[in-house]
Amino acid sequence: MHQPSAPPFDAPAARRLRAALGMGPEHVAHGMRALYGLPHVTSDLVIAWERGAGTPGHAELTALAGVLWCSPGELLGRPRTLAEHRIARAVAPEDVARAVGMDVRSYLRMEESGQWRGNGRQSAALARVLDLALPDFLAVTGREARLAGLLRSAVTTTRWQAYVRPVRKLAPVGTGVLEAVLRELHQDYQGHMAATLTWGGGGTGAGESGQEYLERIVDTFWTAVEKQTA
Repeated sequence: MHQPSAPPFDAPAARRLRAALGMGPEHVAHGMRALYGLPHVTSDLVIAWERGAGTPGHAELTALAGVLWCSPGELLGRPRTLAEHRIARAVAPEDVARAVGMDVRSYLRMEESGQWRGNGRQSAALARVLDLALPDFLAVTGREARLAGLLRSAVTTTRWQAYVRPVRKLAPVGTGVLEAVLRELHQDYQGHMAATLTWGGGGTGAGESGQEYLERIVDTFWTAVEKQTA
């Protein structure tokens, strides 16, 4: 079975944490060699990671976090996949499998394929053990694409109200909040398109601008939800 892809490494965070400890790259490299048995790690390699010219693998990331006295999650950007969320929280696959009630090989196959097939109870357990926020939960369980499709339909149609219930089934946000958010997104998109047509004379520019809005619709949705619930 293949290892999951390397998690998104936050190079500035690694550099910042090292500097806060008063350590040089050579000290970090020495610690990773002596304490974690990684003889290939040199100060040049540490510098390359910090400059974004390379990315540590899973064993290297764990060792680097240990030397820098931080959790692996503090050295990562925003996790994207199920494997990356697990690694960011330093949870072993065996522990996740046990928590969700499945054998570890079945769980790892889901990580590898990127397709979560757990039932409702297992999905809830997954969210708990990995402490997944709702946006991340939808992403790692493969529901983000469905949410994006519903949101695109809601903002491009004349009746966004018809999408409150199906969106809520995917994203269990309060009905009042959801209505306010969908109304806002619908007005933003329609107003944006109208303004672009007026200022740009219509045509290709309007289409490209509208497409860009639709491509980032999920992020826009969660930002609006956060503002409504703050």
